[in-house]
Amino acid sequence: MPDDLNLSNLKPAQARKDRKRIGRGLGSGKGRYSGRGLKSRSGSHKMRPGFEGGQNPLYMRLGKQRGPYSKDAMPMGPHRTSTQPVNVAALEERFDAGAEVTPETLVEKGLVRNTRVDVKLLGQGDLSKELSITVHAASASAREKVEAAGGSLTLLREPKERRPKRKPQGTAPPEPEAEADETAEPEEAEPEAEEAGTEAEEGEEG
Repeated sequence: MPDDLNLSNLKPAQARKDRKRIGRGLGSGKGRYSGRGLKSRSGSHKMRPGFEGGQNPLYMRLGKQRGPYSKDAMPMGPHRTSTQPVNVAALEERFDAGAEVTPETLVEKGLVRNTRVDVKLLGQGDLSKELSITVHAASASAREKVEAAGGSLTLLREPKERRPKRKPQGTAPPEPEAEADETAEPEEAEPEAEEAGTEAEEGEEG
């Protein structure tokens, strides 16, 4: 530090670095596109994934086409519903008789990773312990094995009732053949009436 301190030799204790000033003309070295390349619009480096510059993006074009991605077809992609499977054999191994099984206790036992995904109980294996189970869904075989062991099963989400795609066969309209048979009966009775008329005429002549 110099002995005679004045404004001409005054300096900060740590050297400062000038801030990069962009967009201040071509002579500054950071003009025109301001260091962002050809995408020189405001917020160009913060575009969301899938943005295609304003045109119809790919995920919207695929939604209009036919195939397995429709909601009424087999669940695929964004329409897939995922669950964490847990078999009754795992409950037989990890839990004691009379224990309460919930998604939280399943995480503690290491059977599922977290409680953010629904848990579905499956019927693989045998179950001989009486357990009080509370899960999101369960298969028919798993329910039978839990009830056969004396336990109880409570569902956190009620299963949705599926509507039949086809109409029941009992509501079919009557066949036209039956109507044709009914109309055919009076035609057979006409010859009998003609024979009765001829007999009456013969009696009058006699």
